[in-house]
Amino acid sequence: MLIVKKFGGTSVANKERIFHVAKRCIKDYREGHDVIVVLSAMGKYTDELVDMARDVNPRPPKREMDMLFTIGEQMSVALMAMAMNALGVSAISLNAFQVAMHTTSSYGNARIKRIDSDRIRHELDQRKIVLITGFQGINKYDDYTTLGRGGSDTTAVALAAALHADECQIYTDVDGIYTADPRVVKKARKLSEITYDEMLDLATLGAGVLHNRSVEMAKKYGVQLVVRSSLTEEEGTIVKEDAKMERMLVSGVAADKNTARISVVGLIDKPGTAFALFDILAKANINVDMILQSVGRNQTKDISFTVSNDSAADALNVIEKNKKRLNPEHVECERNVAKVSVVGAGMMSNPGVAAKMFECLFNSNINIKMISTSEIRVTVLIDEKDTEKAMNAAHDAFGLED
Repeated sequence: MLIVKKFGGTSVANKERIFHVAKRCIKDYREGHDVIVVLSAMGKYTDELVDMARDVNPRPPKREMDMLFTIGEQMSVALMAMAMNALGVSAISLNAFQVAMHTTSSYGNARIKRIDSDRIRHELDQRKIVLITGFQGINKYDDYTTLGRGGSDTTAVALAAALHADECQIYTDVDGIYTADPRVVKKARKLSEITYDEMLDLATLGAGVLHNRSVEMAKKYGVQLVVRSSLTEEEGTIVKEDAKMERMLVSGVAADKNTARISVVGLIDKPGTAFALFDILAKANINVDMILQSVGRNQTKDISFTVSNDSAADALNVIEKNKKRLNPEHVECERNVAKVSVVGAGMMSNPGVAAKMFECLFNSNINIKMISTSEIRVTVLIDEKDTEKAMNAAHDAFGLED
């Protein structure tokens, strides 16, 4: 049996936790399984690297940031290999070059294209535990790239898919997927199972347990995920195609404070205007989420959309550079906003979910700025200060409490 295990930064934050993870992996190894371990950078080390970079250059080049970031994961896998060897087990650490993990050239947000598995299989055949750096790859220029925050999850799933692993286990500092962030919603409860689609929406909309692209890839290649705690032996949550649990109307509530709303005001109301705006954003690799277009008036219209706070400055810069093409009256940016969403496959056959969501926000005196829906989710944009209140109100309204 081939098992891929991924451990996050808190799981390898110090010597004690490194040895705890080492022993956990060795247990499976000694039961006869082949084991691949993907690691993130230790603790908050990536944040420390960001601070160092910005102390030198407030706007460092993305290529150089990726070069810097790869230090963290290399440190983790090397120390883990040393720990396993100290415990009498043969282990080897590999980085993105040694694997090799081929990606696109989008620094800071690269996507995996393919994985050369020969070196990994050779090391597994030598009965070694193989430790692989998460979050990083190499592009066609032989430069390091990174997959974006949380990208180690995607590394693990990609390896599981490429090597046809029997199981992909994602270890975190929580013991599974909850109906909401238990640090914010005290009544949140753990789910035993959840579908790929529900998990993908929750991850995309702010649930920080899994990287959204890892869920997308797991669904595409049929990789069954198990989310478990690295600190306890409790059973986790299985993420798969069909969840056999009772079909709840809503499975979870998520929030994303890393959000900015940009409003492009006074655009000419004619065919092609929306295309022109979102074409220039797409060419700048800026992801847009919620979109609202006003009813045309006086031959003009307004278009509002949300982006991550990290992308807001780039979006504004791109729009400014293309002012002649777009010709807006002015552009506004609001940063103190958040998205709150309810997600559940049960929505597809139950009308009235949006109305219940809006009712609970009204009862909590929370104003809605934008609305976006799909078959399995309802998302609202609200003031950031109301985020926790909105999450608890929605969680209570849909009966998700323990």
